[in-house]
Amino acid sequence: MSAKKRVLSGMRPTGPLHLGNLHGALLNWAGMQDDYDCSFFIADWHALTSDYEDPGAVRAHTRSIFVDWLSVGLDPEKSTLFVQSHIKQHAELFVFLSMITPVSWLERNPTYKDQIVQISNKDLSTFGFLGYPVLQAADIIMYKADAVPVGVDQVPHVEITREIARRFNYFYGNVFPEPEAILTRTPKILGLDRRKMSKSYNNAIYLSDTADDVVDKVSRMITDPQRARRSDPGNPEVCNVFEFHRLYADAATVAEIDRDCRKARIGCVECKKRMAGFLLEGLAPIHAQRAYFLERPARVEEIIANGCARARQVAEKTMEEVRGAVGM
Repeated sequence: MSAKKRVLSGMRPTGPLHLGNLHGALLNWAGMQDDYDCSFFIADWHALTSDYEDPGAVRAHTRSIFVDWLSVGLDPEKSTLFVQSHIKQHAELFVFLSMITPVSWLERNPTYKDQIVQISNKDLSTFGFLGYPVLQAADIIMYKADAVPVGVDQVPHVEITREIARRFNYFYGNVFPEPEAILTRTPKILGLDRRKMSKSYNNAIYLSDTADDVVDKVSRMITDPQRARRSDPGNPEVCNVFEFHRLYADAATVAEIDRDCRKARIGCVECKKRMAGFLLEGLAPIHAQRAYFLERPARVEEIIANGCARARQVAEKTMEEVRGAVGM
């Protein structure tokens, strides 16, 4: 039997995790654990590229996110779970790669150009922000990952990593494989106001929200904007609440709600109440596991330490190859 392919991905600890993170990444990661050799890490150094003024928050979110990961089914017996800054070899490989990466590659990065325009409340004119794709490349190729699970908008990040790995191999010999992007299925998850779900927009439902929080937030969700009265027929295709029914209700119920909404047999208030019930039922196992790990902080710290130790062994082996290839 051939060895499992290696996949690796990370997540920046810039805030609590929400349903967008759950459906956009975490459930896909959890589903890969039996078929791939998986490594998942908290990218806390990456968080400092934009949140460098408040490192304390980054530290706090790191522990919270680890609890969320364990709660949704990331298994430390199946995957290597670690914290980026605990593996100092990442910084060493970043130095080597930064010496060979052309500045023009970084300046053309679409995410860099987009965020410089959109994030106006922070000073992003730093070397760390410009050079984060190099650190990201170090994170990935350190573990010689065959693939990186990403959404379609993140494919350019993987392509830059491939280019940097290719350039290193050109100068110093064939050390690193060029990772492929694995496009993951990402359902349509919008926030309470129909914009992208984000902590920055204050429109998210978090995995750490209580049942009361969830019910309150669902009650404030925007539905069909053209449906002004209870007696008006609705259009489920433009209703944010209906998208959540598709995720958390069974097919027969989804069909029933679709039909009743179009014929004005169900109002938005009732529809939201039903959806909140389905959502809480779907999140119940996650909430239960989250409570379990929050009551056992020592166990969480043990899992982090063990995952970092495993990652460190792999990283040091890779760096021995890198130092030898460069001749240092």
